[in-house]
Amino acid sequence: MNHYELIVIGGGPAGLAAALAAYEQGLRKILIVERDKELGGILNQCIHNGFGLHHFKEELTGPEYAGRFVEMLKDTNVEVALDTMVLEITREREVHAVSVAKGYQVLKGDSVILAMGCRERTRGAIAIPGDRPAGVFTAGTAQRYLNMEGYMVGRRIVILGSGDIGLIMARRMTLEGAKVLACVEVMPYSGGLNRNIVQCLQDYDIPLYLSHTITDIRGKGRVEGVTVSQVDARRNPIPGTEMHFDCDTVLLSVGLIPENELTRQAEITMDPRTNGAVVYENMETALPGVFACGNVVHVHDLVDFVTAESMRAGRAAAAYVQKGEADDAGLITLKNGDGVTYTVPQRIRPGNVENAEVFFRVNRVCGASEIRVMSGDTQIAKFKRAHLAPGEMERIMLPKKLLEKAGSELTVGIVEL
Repeated sequence: MNHYELIVIGGGPAGLAAALAAYEQGLRKILIVERDKELGGILNQCIHNGFGLHHFKEELTGPEYAGRFVEMLKDTNVEVALDTMVLEITREREVHAVSVAKGYQVLKGDSVILAMGCRERTRGAIAIPGDRPAGVFTAGTAQRYLNMEGYMVGRRIVILGSGDIGLIMARRMTLEGAKVLACVEVMPYSGGLNRNIVQCLQDYDIPLYLSHTITDIRGKGRVEGVTVSQVDARRNPIPGTEMHFDCDTVLLSVGLIPENELTRQAEITMDPRTNGAVVYENMETALPGVFACGNVVHVHDLVDFVTAESMRAGRAAAAYVQKGEADDAGLITLKNGDGVTYTVPQRIRPGNVENAEVFFRVNRVCGASEIRVMSGDTQIAKFKRAHLAPGEMERIMLPKKLLEKAGSELTVGIVEL
């Protein structure tokens, strides 16, 4: 059995940042396990710019951002196992993996970081009615085909969902000569960043239909057209509102799912709100010595935030190996109040942090609002925002002196002004 101080599962932006941070904290026996043939994860297919403004203070493409970390990794003795699939993680931090090069391996880690990222929802997950022709892709699959494999997936496109990948692919397909007929969103608001709505749809005169969905896909061998209908407040199609589009391709941008099969298999406590593991302020899961970071915990807007969170996980994993378990004294549980979908972290140990960074998403579009942090009936902090939207992740900082005033529970909620 190969023994490591730290095993990182996933070689995308989260795994790379976590491994480098742990190395900088003094760990020397580190392994990154990646199922793809190269490091970088999803960034390798994101050839558009907009990455790195927070972390590197300059604008980079996805491959450039990943490349910076890969280059930094070369200056370390961190080991990398590519084209290697992890099959199981045990509660004793044994990692079972398989590859063509080395066959079946059992690896032992003093600590483990879960950085598997997320995957897209498919047509089967949302049950669109209609025929089953070729030409229906998730937006991320189309992005990989186009940007990495060099295949044009279609010429006349309708996009269902307004997540960031779908918005970015609307622009990308247009630049490659395709005609994007419409972007259709079932909710009354977009699920993507406002800047992507402007830069990817409005700048190219691509219509966005809110409170609409695809109610039929037609085609024998290949997609020939779709029917789009308006939906009511319960998201049921409204008869008589149908629009018909002649198209050869449908792209789905209908949400991302954290890839947590390994996490559940290890019986690590999960949060049904995020579909990720319940984590402490240092990204440790309920299983001591096992940490999680990036999109496997909750879906992020910006890779820069993934990097910052993953570096925190890497430093915490190093501290666990070097110093042992953190003290649970004074544990605070975070809950979501009115207007908030989830909070990360879900648990804070005040003695383990100077400032606790809390991420959350709202469940509706709000104008001028206050974010209020309550301990029972006592308000311990408030933060003003001019605008809040579900498509944009929010974060607040809770200083240690405020945490020391809190009871065993804190509730994060929204009050619209």
